[in-house]
Amino acid sequence: MNTKSKHYVINICMTAMFMALNVVFSSFSIPVPGGHLYLCDVIICTASIMLAPGYAFCVGGLGSFLGDLLFYPAPMFVSLASHGLQALIISLFAHYVLKKKPVLSSIIGVTIGAIVMVIGYTLGRTFVYSTLESAIIKLPFEFLQAGVGAVTGVFLTKFAGIEKAYKKIMAKIR
Repeated sequence: MNTKSKHYVINICMTAMFMALNVVFSSFSIPVPGGHLYLCDVIICTASIMLAPGYAFCVGGLGSFLGDLLFYPAPMFVSLASHGLQALIISLFAHYVLKKKPVLSSIIGVTIGAIVMVIGYTLGRTFVYSTLESAIIKLPFEFLQAGVGAVTGVFLTKFAGIEKAYKKIMAKIR
């Protein structure tokens, strides 16, 4: 097996692992006053900073879709689109924008990704539940979820060493 094939296999395994984590983290919530906080954005941001855009979309979009399909199917297509686009944007920024400033590009990516996710969920909830009011009520929790995911994802990849360990593994493959 050549190096390219080995990298492909590792990326598929990492994608599957992050998708499974996304399903788990989207299956339960932390109660906060007036709503719930889901931690799936932590997984989506972390995976999207590390993985290429296609793999990131699978983690964010398909992982969230599967989590909703199993536990709360009404917004599953909203999750596919919103979290999929969020992951894609984060990954594109982390890998292709400001290559000489990876922390800054990741911060910009998670910020834009968070905005896209919040807008996507607000529009999606308006469509799924047929009222703008139901979507607006959830808006503060979407911002909280997106912010916690963005900050934690950047911290885990850029400062806690997860991305460095991943790159070290990929570099050792010959």
